[in-house]
Amino acid sequence: MAVIQWFPGHMAKALRQIREQMPLVDIVFELVDARVPYSSQNPEVALAAGDKPCLLIMTKTDLADADRLKEWLDYFAQKGQPVLALDSRRQNVAKLVTAKSKEILHDKLAEEAAKGMKKRPIRAMCVGVPNVGKSTLLNHLVKKNVAATGNRPGVTTGQQWLRSSAELELLDTPGVLWHKFASQKQGQMLALSGAIKDSLYPKDDVALFALKYLRAHQPEMLKKRYRLTDADLDEAVTDPDLLLTITQKLGMRDDYDRASERLIFDLRKGKLGPITMEVPADLNEDGINE
Repeated sequence: MAVIQWFPGHMAKALRQIREQMPLVDIVFELVDARVPYSSQNPEVALAAGDKPCLLIMTKTDLADADRLKEWLDYFAQKGQPVLALDSRRQNVAKLVTAKSKEILHDKLAEEAAKGMKKRPIRAMCVGVPNVGKSTLLNHLVKKNVAATGNRPGVTTGQQWLRSSAELELLDTPGVLWHKFASQKQGQMLALSGAIKDSLYPKDDVALFALKYLRAHQPEMLKKRYRLTDADLDEAVTDPDLLLTITQKLGMRDDYDRASERLIFDLRKGKLGPITMEVPADLNEDGINE
């Protein structure tokens, strides 16, 4: 199975700019994909933020499993990590994010008020891996299309300041990954979520990774989407053989790669149903998703 890794030059530049701009903001909003909430956390963000407060915002919650979403919210709460789970398209998004930011920054804002400083908007930096839904969230926070959106990584290419309201200003940044993933599993999850360019990894490797997970955890989703039988999912059937069966069920004959791409995009777009592909119990003592 090929190692999945992607860190082009523009990401190194973006990380450098994030570090340079960090002193200008009060708080960091790190967006993570609710389907892979641990694997989509960028360790470089925590290093760049230092002691700066951070609000973790779980996006794409409409595509995630509700029970597992609650597990992750409880996990982050136990770790003392402020977190919000959002469907970015909801009308009350700006109100929720602003209120949570005020809560986190309460002491700092109170101290400024006590010193007689003029009331000012909170300044937040928005960061996240590619294709995490950052531009969609920002457009709803600002209430107009100021950030380009697209279901592919690399849509946002530069930093820009945006005003959500008189109480909140936002620094948009490009989606960034990091030099080396903690495990191959993390790379595969990021590829499935759309954080890595589709041209940069073997589709069949990632499709087989998805099949292995779905067979173990969501077999009914597979059966319904691809008209599979219990015999198709028998434990004696290998994952490559199952993928070939799905290829044929889709009318693609032996076009294994095309079927792999279909499976990846079906999962990514929620066509198999709501899925969260990792749970806190998956993490080992070092915080690596096993």
